[in-house]
Amino acid sequence: MAAADQVPVGSGFVPKTAAADVLNGISLAGKNIIVTGGYSGIGLETVRALAGAGARVTVPARRADVASEALAAVAGEIEIAAMDLGDLASVRRFADHYLETGRALNVLINNAGIMATPLARVGKGWESQFGTNHLGHMALAMKLAPALQAAEGARVVALSSTGHVRSDVIWDDPHYNTHPYDKWEAYGQAKSANALFALGVDLLGREVGVRAFSVHPGGIFTPLQRHLSDEEMAALGWKNPDGTIPAAVQAMFKTPEQGASTTVWAATSPKLAGKGGVYCEDLDIARMASETSQRWEHARPWIVDDDKARRLWDMSEKMLADA
Repeated sequence: MAAADQVPVGSGFVPKTAAADVLNGISLAGKNIIVTGGYSGIGLETVRALAGAGARVTVPARRADVASEALAAVAGEIEIAAMDLGDLASVRRFADHYLETGRALNVLINNAGIMATPLARVGKGWESQFGTNHLGHMALAMKLAPALQAAEGARVVALSSTGHVRSDVIWDDPHYNTHPYDKWEAYGQAKSANALFALGVDLLGREVGVRAFSVHPGGIFTPLQRHLSDEEMAALGWKNPDGTIPAAVQAMFKTPEQGASTTVWAATSPKLAGKGGVYCEDLDIARMASETSQRWEHARPWIVDDDKARRLWDMSEKMLADA
């Protein structure tokens, strides 16, 4: 079981290490990396660090013009291509174009996502957070499988979150067709699905040289919060009623550059060689949650369950086959 693998390896870094510092002494020259959502928030800082270390980074973007502007000043070899995770035809076109280049894919980073959105539908009537954060990324990874295998040692990194604590996958009604919609429960479900997806990729991919990891980047103020009002963030304790940020939150939250560091570590660290299927936080493999764990730390049992990972994979494959 993956739970037995949730043991820190001692990365040597601290939680607020900057992403670029994770790559000190590591050259990514000749490596091909895809980063979804790589033009804002922690995705932008992930691209900056990886391209700065020599990787050729492809950024699929729903708003290519916005991505071009955001990445214009970032040094390195960066390509931008059109893709919308909520539109499977778009996802498949992007993947087909990448495969046509004949390049191996060393790292796929599923970074893009939405959080706590009002009820909306994508694809074949899918709830938008599950559809965008999970199903769109799964479709992308499945289509890019030949390029990942060709790398002979590829990694897939899925951005999960401490939000997974809020909900397991809602197995009998993941798209809220029959029970009342709760935006935070739906977000928790999507983040649990992201972690189980990484475990599923690892279970299927380890024999062909593809390992996968899920990542909690930490608390960070980014455009991910665009659907939340100041009042909601105050209720969550992230802000004061006057819109300022409490000192305790300032001490705990990370900058986008620091928030990108666990992703970069999972994508590149030699300490993870021969490992996979684990949930990472603060630049290390996370511990399993215990009775003393805070709500924002450690891995809950339902995201490290091999049987649940296989169940989600089978269920998701059926959804994608019908789309």
